[in-house]
Amino acid sequence: MNIIATISSLDIFVLVAYIVIVVALGLWAGWKQKKSNSEAQDYFLAGKTLKWPMIGFALFATNISCVHLVALAQSGYQGGLVMGNFEWMNAFSLVILALFFLPFYLKTGVTTLPDFLEKRYNRPCRDWLSVLSIVSGITIHIGFAFLTGGLVMKSLFGIDLATTVIVIALITGLYTIYGGLAAVVWTETVQTIILLVGATLLTWFAWDKIGGWEPLVETLKQDGSEGKLTVLRGSEDPFPWYAAFCIPVIGIWYWCTDQTIVQRALGAKDEHEAKRGALFAGFLKILPVFIIVLPGVIAYALFLNGDFNPGADKDGKDVYKEMITQLLPSGLVGLMLATLLAALMSTVSGALNSISTLFSYDLYKRFKGDVSDHQLVKVGRIAAGVAMIIAIAIVPLLNNYGSLFEGLNEIIGHIAPPITAVFLIGVFWKGASARAAQWTLYLGSLAGVVVFIIGKTVGHGINFMVMALILFIFCSVVLVILSFVKPDEKPSELCWKSPLDPLRQPGKGIIGNYKVLAGVLCAIMVFLFWKFS
Repeated sequence: MNIIATISSLDIFVLVAYIVIVVALGLWAGWKQKKSNSEAQDYFLAGKTLKWPMIGFALFATNISCVHLVALAQSGYQGGLVMGNFEWMNAFSLVILALFFLPFYLKTGVTTLPDFLEKRYNRPCRDWLSVLSIVSGITIHIGFAFLTGGLVMKSLFGIDLATTVIVIALITGLYTIYGGLAAVVWTETVQTIILLVGATLLTWFAWDKIGGWEPLVETLKQDGSEGKLTVLRGSEDPFPWYAAFCIPVIGIWYWCTDQTIVQRALGAKDEHEAKRGALFAGFLKILPVFIIVLPGVIAYALFLNGDFNPGADKDGKDVYKEMITQLLPSGLVGLMLATLLAALMSTVSGALNSISTLFSYDLYKRFKGDVSDHQLVKVGRIAAGVAMIIAIAIVPLLNNYGSLFEGLNEIIGHIAPPITAVFLIGVFWKGASARAAQWTLYLGSLAGVVVFIIGKTVGHGINFMVMALILFIFCSVVLVILSFVKPDEKPSELCWKSPLDPLRQPGKGIIGNYKVLAGVLCAIMVFLFWKFS
């Protein structure tokens, strides 16, 4: 079924209204933020005025892209809840961000994470991470978001991929490049609400059509697929339980060391707001399994009952589009289109803002020397525009994966290990030396590229998440050995003296105390893994 046949004038109005409101809000937020005296801090860090709800919403919105909505629903249809491990495991990564990393980032007053890496190790580490972060931002955050959004809009409206990507780029770039982080965070707050409402409504209609939990389980038993409702699988599964427990290797990179994500917390009013915001995002990460992955499972059950047509691709590649067209009544289709756009635009805007920050501070200022705030902002805007153009150009090169979500995480799994090792060991062991970290980044990145090429050519038969853990262990061993061979003359003080030190940091309030929030979040996650195992 083509969506054009079901879309109404109300749907079109909702979609257009969403675009107008978001662009206007972004431009207003950028204009308002200019009233203070520090132009660069206003543009790149929103004047350090952000409070926990906006930080949490912004973290969630930047993370949940169109890739998640489309590919997680597809993975739910194909394999069940198992890919939800990426959502639930990363709630723990956000606890690690709040407890172990944010105190150092905020105490040192860094604008970028490569800047922190220089303070902890040396300048070459900063330069390497800066370039790698810009490349990954263009490829992973923007490129894959454009690809998924373009494919969805093509399947919905028949508009070619290039046109869709260019139009979305122009709309998003308009307020992001002008308004900086303030515009990004304000719009992401609205986009998160729209995303949650839209995804929840689609889930509710699917749930209503299948008749609830018991009918869902009974239907899945028809072909012996009741295992789709579990997240932890046996060793015979393509994604076994031990692979799920390897996810923190990429989770720590993504949530704790990636500029695109962490920059929202760097703009916090204070450390308490930053920690609460990160933990609030951790609670939000509980939801995607229920409102994105589970609907894909329900769609499969409806297919077994003869109540749902997965479309031309019987493997469920178009399942999210078909759910919109077949399950929603007229009038809500426009809201779902706005949801898809919200997921896409929030990810792209967040990545553009981080790329502009990285280029301005870690590359331009690094080689240019003392420059004015105005010049930094100007260069940042130019860098964001160039990054947008490059991302558009590489979209066709990324369209080679059957599952975009799995493809995205496979790429990350080969990039993340050396960065995770250098950051994680660096904040817990003062003996980790600068030269050792530098060569760990070089050798670890090279190893990741070589292993990725081998996997794509001759194959190695190892699950990509297990391979990420193997690469992480390799990088950790390299870092430790080289630290003893080439120790620093004066060890850095930017590390915890004890793993328990973060819990000794003062909290604020009782309910809003980061220790209480972290404990409750971890308890909920343990319960959910037990319940769905």
